[in-house]
Amino acid sequence: MGNPSQEPAIVVVMGVSGSGKSSTGILLAERLGVPFLEADDLHPAANRAKMAAGHPLSEEDRGPWLAAVSQWIEQATASRTGGVVACSALRYRYRQMFRRAGARVWLLHLALDEAAARRRVAGRTGHFMPAALVESQYAELEPLRPDEPGLTVDAENSRQAIVDRAAAALHSLE
Repeated sequence: MGNPSQEPAIVVVMGVSGSGKSSTGILLAERLGVPFLEADDLHPAANRAKMAAGHPLSEEDRGPWLAAVSQWIEQATASRTGGVVACSALRYRYRQMFRRAGARVWLLHLALDEAAARRRVAGRTGHFMPAALVESQYAELEPLRPDEPGLTVDAENSRQAIVDRAAAALHSLE
């Protein structure tokens, strides 16, 4: 398979709901010329319904979803396409699962103050995640640890500024 440092990166754009994962991920994937995955699209209908009803997911609920995201990372790694996935990835152990699935998983944490996240989520239309669940996401959030490859940025920055910073950080890894 060659040197892992020469493999295309898989970027996990992570953070709480409302931090801008999807919009940032789409722009970053376009900049890098790689496929984009919205991890929320892999949630089974039961998970979406549970969250829409204002109930946080259990570990049991998340298991198949995390496995599906890991499988996408494995496929993107095996095909050598690289990719960007927008995924909350709130816990360290979830991110470790993703890192085991791909040789060059890199994390972009969009950090956002809880009040700002609540405002953003409350202002969205057409999304299953209610503002009532924002607090539960902060209770689950484990910021990036020193052993995790990646970057934490302020989600209040412009999408373009965040993408520019992430692309520069990724380029420095090559």
